Formats: sequence, structure tokens, C-alpha cells
Amino acid sequence: MLKVISVAILAATSIVPIAPAEDPTAMVGAETEQRANAAALARLRGLAGEWEGLLEWTGAHTGTGKVNTRYYETGNGSAVVENLTMDGVAPSMTTVYHLDGADLRMTHFCAAQNQPRLKASQIDIAKGVLNFELVDATNLPSPDAPHVYGLEILLLDPNHITLTFLFEGSGKRSKEFIDLKRVSHKSSTQ
Repeated sequence: MLKVISVAILAATSIVPIAPAEDPTAMVGAETEQRANAAALARLRGLAGEWEGLLEWTGAHTGTGKVNTRYYETGNGSAVVENLTMDGVAPSMTTVYHLDGADLRMTHFCAAQNQPRLKASQIDIAKGVLNFELVDATNLPSPDAPHVYGLEILLLDPNHITLTFLFEGSGKRSKEFIDLKRVSHKSSTQ
């Protein structure tokens, strides 16, 4: 009887709680996402130079115009700046693309005088697709004030891209479609 009790005590004292193992598929997914975000920023760096094209508003806001765009790196290559000049007003809007940890983010300095901050929600490097969704905005007087809530980028080839800014305000939505073609390559810095 004593032997049985001592075996039970020994077994009870040698039990060590084991922390649950991390899900290996989640780790692989996070690594894949991090690589996709870094690859997307590298593709954006490749846009450095001068671009020109046309813009077209649809939805609650309508109109067309010409646009010139300049891309360059800043922050020792950690960010890409996009300056949009619409109908000769320079720059009308500026967007800064950068990594935040593993996430690809952007801050859009809008002509509406607010600063929506967006995070990449879809990246397909093979198809040249980069989509962003709103995280929050600074200097937004009310949630109903006009602001960008999304951006769809299509990298068609090294010399042709499209941007579709998704706007909302006062319960109405608009899209600003911009079709850009490269005019010249520039150095990667301002």
C-alpha cells in the first residue's frame, strides 16, 4: 500500500504544466504577410520618378482633369512619398507609404485637409494589386466629413499604374480614378 501511495505522490509532483504550442500555420501566415508587405513597399519604391495622366471622379462628385505625380523615397528608404498635382496645383495631395512593423500603412494628406491613415488589406504582388482600408483619420471634424476610406492601386507594369481613391462624406460615396504613365525615372530620393 505504501508503494502505491509513493508512486501516486511522485507522479503528482512531476506534473509540469505545458504552455500551448503556437499555431505553426499562424506563424507561417504572419511571415508570409510580412514578406508580402515588404515586397509591396519595394514595388512602390520602384515608382520613383515623374508620372502624368488623367483623373475622373464618379459617384457623388463628378469631373475630370489632368494629374502629374512624383514618387520618391524618404527616411533612408523606409517610406515612399507620392505627390499628386491636379490641374497644376502642386501638390494637391500627398501620400506616404511605409511599414509599421509587419503592416504596410499609408497616411494620406488630403485636399479635404484631413489625414486618413490606412492599412493594406489585400496584396497580390503577382497581379500588382495593393488595396488599403481606413484605420482612422486625424483632423477629421466629424465622421460624416469628406475623407478617403480606401485606396486601390493596380501596378499594371513598371510604367503604367492606376489609383482609385474611395471617398465618403455626408452619407455619399465617390471614386477618384487616376490613370498614370511614367514620364521619367528619377533618383530614389527627393
